[in-house]
Amino acid sequence: MKADLRPVGADANPRDPNQHRWGLHLVIGPNPSLASDGETSVSQDQGPSRVTCPPNSPAMRWPVTALLVWAAAWALFAALSSIAVPALAAALAATLIGVCACSRAALAATSWRRVLLASGFPLSLAASGLCAALPAWTWLIPLSMLAALYPLQAWDDAPLFPTPRGALAGLPGVAPLPDGACIVDAGCGLGAGLRELHAAYPQANIVGIEWSRPLAWVSAWRCRFAQVKRADIWAADWSGCAMVYLFQRPESMARAAAKAAKELAPGAWLVSLEFEVESCRPSAMLRCADGRGVFLYRAPLRLQAL
Repeated sequence: MKADLRPVGADANPRDPNQHRWGLHLVIGPNPSLASDGETSVSQDQGPSRVTCPPNSPAMRWPVTALLVWAAAWALFAALSSIAVPALAAALAATLIGVCACSRAALAATSWRRVLLASGFPLSLAASGLCAALPAWTWLIPLSMLAALYPLQAWDDAPLFPTPRGALAGLPGVAPLPDGACIVDAGCGLGAGLRELHAAYPQANIVGIEWSRPLAWVSAWRCRFAQVKRADIWAADWSGCAMVYLFQRPESMARAAAKAAKELAPGAWLVSLEFEVESCRPSAMLRCADGRGVFLYRAPLRLQAL
């Protein structure tokens, strides 16, 4: 099996990643090392089969997205102030525009850009001097909101990184699952990964686990098809899962692999977006339209000492 990233259409420019006109080309061919007992590999005379995932819709260039989000926040702040809304309420409402924009991967592709989107309005408000009318304690409000979104126990896990649209479209071609199979999104955040898993496996039983109570509430509201639990992903039992999906960070992948090796039943899958397990060779790998990898590990995982 081979997966590569190629431009879609004659006008695609491979030097410009902002065009987002890249598609996933997955070539599945014979690979005896990936075939387990009871599985049938593709014979040589059949030739490879190609699965192409359509590219994402074009995204607006950075920093135009940031300028538009900040302009919208200032426009809302000005409009609310003009109708005698209290300054604190107007500032909080305007700040929420940047916070909500962070959940859209098309607006900001990296973590630093998401931070800039969220902090642009409050920082510019502080620099403008208009916040002089606000009491000093109001700056505790965003800190309290941050503590509610990310409790101390969740600080060792990944920040809010939403799964890009279409990132998991190629999973059923590599890891087919029966109807009713249990798929867990470990750390579901605002539910972007749950939606992508549901799109890939519409007949599966989708479960989201999230430690942050506000994020779990939002995820449950956005993803009525899924069962969202407020729980610790490391304390949850993975033994009954056909697939566990993660979008964590490099530092936590060794812990996730050790848990999967201990709890996942033979034939189950551990799927990680962007970050691979260094001590284990992936059973398969896909590539998203934005170039990030999707690493698949089939149980039983054979971990090697580094």
